[in-house]
Amino acid sequence: MLETFRKAFQIKDIRKKIGYTFLMLIVIRIGSQLPTPGVNSNYIKEFFAQNTGEAFNLFNAFTGGSFEQMSIFALSITPYITSSIIMQLLTIAIPKLEEMQKEGEDGRKKIAAITRYLTVGLSLFESTAMAVGFGRQGLLVDFNFVNAAIVVLTLTAGSAFLMWIGERITEKGVGNGISIVLVINIVSRIPSDMTSLFEQFVKDKPIASAGLAVFVILAIILLLVVFVVVLQGGERRIAVSYSQKMAGRKMYGGRTTNIPLKVNTAGVIPIIFSSSLMQFPIVIASFLGKDNGKGIGAEILRGLNQGNWCNPEQIQYTWGLLVYIVLTVFFAYFYTSITFNPLEIANNMKKNGGFIPGIRPGRPTVEYLTKILNRIIFIGACGLIVIQVIPILFNGWLGARVSFGGTSLIIIVSVILETMKQMESQMLVRNYKGFLNN
Repeated sequence: MLETFRKAFQIKDIRKKIGYTFLMLIVIRIGSQLPTPGVNSNYIKEFFAQNTGEAFNLFNAFTGGSFEQMSIFALSITPYITSSIIMQLLTIAIPKLEEMQKEGEDGRKKIAAITRYLTVGLSLFESTAMAVGFGRQGLLVDFNFVNAAIVVLTLTAGSAFLMWIGERITEKGVGNGISIVLVINIVSRIPSDMTSLFEQFVKDKPIASAGLAVFVILAIILLLVVFVVVLQGGERRIAVSYSQKMAGRKMYGGRTTNIPLKVNTAGVIPIIFSSSLMQFPIVIASFLGKDNGKGIGAEILRGLNQGNWCNPEQIQYTWGLLVYIVLTVFFAYFYTSITFNPLEIANNMKKNGGFIPGIRPGRPTVEYLTKILNRIIFIGACGLIVIQVIPILFNGWLGARVSFGGTSLIIIVSVILETMKQMESQMLVRNYKGFLNN
């Protein structure tokens, strides 16, 4: 990785792109410190202090702490991510959008425009819910229409501006801009998490205990990083052969290629879907001010809260972890089923004269691909569960309160690896010498 960066800085064009990306990231971090007008920042800080490990912690990690500070970037890039996922699902469900996607560059531009409008709509909805729900409880200095409107417009504009920055990084910088914006927000929380771990397990402890704690923490982080790299890079390659065809006096085909099926086909989407679904009731209860009630409903909410899982003092609430695991496996199969169509792949292979050695074209190919895919999805889902559950066990059992979890780790590693690949491909294009140069 360091060698890739060194070589990249030797190329003027790529060096400018890296510089542009770096400047945009500085703008993001500056904006994350600017407070939203009319907001009582102490309220949200007290809220997080009283509700450690609640549903909003994951959201706060994605915003780089902007949500906790109620800055103008409090919504961050999350509305755009949600809009992209919704559009991806709608593209499968609505034939017109599917046709639009197949139109090529023009169709993709139309879908991108719809995604932007949907992002603004979601930002308005989320900011309004926050201004009204939390505003009644003390978030706003003066709870009235004018202050609420200012907060809504400010947060919506901040989210739209981050979306614009992400698109500019994609166009003029390196890597996928939206992903890089998300990563820089997550990474910005790591120093505070490390400080929290140091104060909790190392500070004022005997040398032996402190050393053991440092070793265990670093070992867990290193093992998780290695596991994520292996999981993200793992793939099953299915060999595909193409029959020879005579066209005029030339023979075409006769080559062999493969279909790469990633082990983690769904990426981090199953974790985000399952976490969001389980935490949605808690978010609604917080907006209504009924998150600390009594009765069966309150007990269910406590079971859905990740902060209560694997806690020796509240072990009865760990049933929520089992539900979380089941949902993760379900969404892994669900999301892959709508994004990867074995029937379409089998038909395309058949049209082009391709076949899997030992498997007949048509329905047998579809069944074979489906069988292989189901096995891979299960392995990938198990990998996601391991990555997500280990930090939960660490937080619940030892009482560590950090925002840096398995979801954040997968996103960071995936984006870094993808950015490195993009930089290497750009360097390869610029250093390529064709046969005319020999």
